[in-house]
Amino acid sequence: MSSTAHDISTPAPPRLEEVSDGVFGYIQPDGTWWINNTGFLAGSRGVVSVDACSTERRTRAYLAAISSVTPQPVRTLINTHHHGDHTFGNYLFEGATIVAHEGTREGAIAWGRPFDEPYWTKVEWGDVEIEPAFLTYTEGVTVWVDDLRCEVRHVGGAAHTTNDSIVWVPERRVLFSGDLLFNGGTPFLMQGSVKGAIKVLDEVIAPLGAETIVPGHGPVGGPDLIERCVGYARFVLATAEKGKAAGLSPLELARETDLGPYAELSDSERIVGNLYRAYAELDGAGPGAQIDLAAALDDMVTFNGGQPLTCRA
Repeated sequence: MSSTAHDISTPAPPRLEEVSDGVFGYIQPDGTWWINNTGFLAGSRGVVSVDACSTERRTRAYLAAISSVTPQPVRTLINTHHHGDHTFGNYLFEGATIVAHEGTREGAIAWGRPFDEPYWTKVEWGDVEIEPAFLTYTEGVTVWVDDLRCEVRHVGGAAHTTNDSIVWVPERRVLFSGDLLFNGGTPFLMQGSVKGAIKVLDEVIAPLGAETIVPGHGPVGGPDLIERCVGYARFVLATAEKGKAAGLSPLELARETDLGPYAELSDSERIVGNLYRAYAELDGAGPGAQIDLAAALDDMVTFNGGQPLTCRA
């Protein structure tokens, strides 16, 4: 484990962790709103990066960290899903082929330029240009780093979003999970599916047998991360079932809910958005179906005392 050169003073310096020979996680504390993890695989002729960062300065610091390991260029950039903390920095990977699921390209274009207020505190985004993936797949693609096989696969259904992909390095038992997994932060399922997350984690992710997992947010972990995130999703679903039966709105239910073992997770206001998604599914909406995201975000702000959600990106 080592700290990297950076120009980011809060919440803490990003760090590089070599999780396997030539395979690195780039961990950005504290993993809260818009502060994501990335990673890369260094080959003899080029680098494969898994995701970009949310702001210009964070992405430039990440590129500097890559340069501290290898002089080779980033030839391939994989986006695990469309959210801006993983894609806004794409434009800084000059010359790289940007690869993602078709829905990731569509989602990045639909989201457009970054914004913060009124939902998040002010962020210094930099001169972000939207640069969506231009090599897309429906199910997956295999990327090679020298003779190391990296399987880039859409997970087959909605979970964190409708377009989540993983990067699985079977020879090393290393998984880059994107935001299918959080470590220390509250999983966020508002744009995906609560039931779908349980299914994907149980039926797609767990059977891989990953020994080392670089989650989308939070410290590097192991397979226990899967059980913890599944447990949270099951908690959300069970809570939603009781709340609907009692006639409570998602916000009312969130205010009455004892988070129990999940109270220690950061960004606890996500319970509101997650309950919006769970309610929709209990009403018969399909995984990833459109819901009123603005209403959900408004209620998350209300839950947060009427203040924008804290973002230190």
